[in-house]
Amino acid sequence: MTETWQPADAGVLRLPSGRAVRGRGLRRPLPAGPEPTYGVYLLDRRPPEVPWDAHWLRWPDFRLPADRAEARAVLRAAWTRAGEAGERVEIACGGGRGRTGTALACLAVLDGVPADRAVEFVRRAYDRRAVETPWQRRYVRRFAG
Repeated sequence: MTETWQPADAGVLRLPSGRAVRGRGLRRPLPAGPEPTYGVYLLDRRPPEVPWDAHWLRWPDFRLPADRAEARAVLRAAWTRAGEAGERVEIACGGGRGRTGTALACLAVLDGVPADRAVEFVRRAYDRRAVETPWQRRYVRRFAG
């Protein structure tokens, strides 16, 4: 089993189940500490190659995922990998707030946080400016359905 993220690690969001997922902005340097074992990259263009397992979701800045069914499947897989498999899962976009915050809020919904409280949960536990647009907030509220 892989060593999981620690609560003190930069950008780590601890979900109610105990799963830990790291959010970050790709425009900033890779944080110190262990590397991810799996990354989900939410960008308009293909991200640079990384030495760990990764998935690219086409997700334009300030928007929603281009393929919502794929996004749901990838986020569910990330949530599973962070829990049952105990992997170090990273969710990242350019700045680490809008798209990353939206994806983290969706993971919180998968983890049992009520959809209407998931954005607040992520803003409190990850970044107070996470989930930047009204349509991102609406996407999270509808994610459970």
